Amino acid sequence: MPMTLDQVVAETRHWPPGQVAELLDQLTTELQPDVKVESAWRTETRRRVAEIESGRSEGVPGEIVSARVRQIVGW
Repeated sequence: MPMTLDQVVAETRHWPPGQVAELLDQLTTELQPDVKVESAWRTETRRRVAEIESGRSEGVPGEIVSARVRQIVGW
């Protein structure tokens, strides 16, 4: 059975500071966003906003999107 978060924290309290620092470094490195992906999303977002602002596309209100999602998942 996997360890709980509390168990992980309790276990790491017994570790030398260098090991705790290494664990934190590895975890934070994995959580860093991929710069290329972030850049691509930023570009795509700007493109979509420009389409809406120019009238080439029309946004869908959040309530309608939420209703569609609820219908799809059966809520």
